Amino acid sequence: MTFKAEYIWIDGTQPTAKLRSKTKIITGAPAGLDALPIWGFDGSSTNQAEGHASDRVLRPVFTCPDPIRGGDDILVLCEVLDIDMTPHVSNTRAALAETEERFGAQEPIFGIEQEYTFFDGTRPLGFPENGFPAPQGGYYCGVGADEIFGRDVVEAHLDNCLKAGLGISGINAEVMPGQWEFQVGPLAPLEVSDQLWVARWLLYRTAEDFGVSATLDPKPVKGDWNGAGAHTNFSTKAMREGYDAIITACESLGEGSKPLDHVKNYGAGIDDRLTGLHETAPWNEYSYGVSDRGASVRIPWQVEKDGKGYIEDRRPNANVDPYVVTRLLVDTCCAALEKAGQV
Repeated sequence: MTFKAEYIWIDGTQPTAKLRSKTKIITGAPAGLDALPIWGFDGSSTNQAEGHASDRVLRPVFTCPDPIRGGDDILVLCEVLDIDMTPHVSNTRAALAETEERFGAQEPIFGIEQEYTFFDGTRPLGFPENGFPAPQGGYYCGVGADEIFGRDVVEAHLDNCLKAGLGISGINAEVMPGQWEFQVGPLAPLEVSDQLWVARWLLYRTAEDFGVSATLDPKPVKGDWNGAGAHTNFSTKAMREGYDAIITACESLGEGSKPLDHVKNYGAGIDDRLTGLHETAPWNEYSYGVSDRGASVRIPWQVEKDGKGYIEDRRPNANVDPYVVTRLLVDTCCAALEKAGQV
């Protein structure tokens, strides 16, 4: 027998990487991740090599059922290696793997809220051909054809993610017309990042069938419209057990150069989105607060009430690399908790 394996990888496009994929026909019964072969590709066509030495390697790191093709077919997320089998410079997963191993005893977990915007040609879905729709107000978690655009695509994407076995925890319409969100997690750093990349691929692929496109542009429409983020919820075992660890984590993210170290790696175009308006804090100022969606980091009110839980970093853009944002949060917060003896 044969089956189709869609090999998916992250390319080297700057400043924001793109997803690529191609199909491999494999003979034999479907097997586990370790039995899947490595594969090659032309890195000169993906901004990952020069033409005179263009071969790059795809190594499978995550697999799940292919909900679009069905049957025994699978999706295969890969990391990119050089031909000496070391991580390619564009491979941000390798650094996260090292960080997760170093701080794994603290049991970090994440839930990432992926916002995105549908486009019909050159305009957001739901925007009239000339001018603008009604101002923001009724679109967030709204209902009705006058306020909601693209629900059929969203529902199809959700079903595809569930059929693939991804850790999707919810969806909702967002503040701007044609703007939506899905959530992945709670999961460990590598798990949430791998699954978010696959969920993004499924978003683009599902939208294809409806003749629309999806973008992770952090500010798809200039002016008085919300941008698109990837709010990142984070906790460790200590944070899930006590409030002191919550405060230590929040404080650590504001120490020294940490605010800028994080923000400059939280997605291209972040200064367009983090303006201090539209439920954001200014990109160059760090703050945290309870129930404050205008802060850099929000402590949910329930966390303060319970005296334990998680924090929400509201700064990451929709186009952030999840391998990078999870690594930075684990590095910064877990190191601080370790130093404070709160592990």
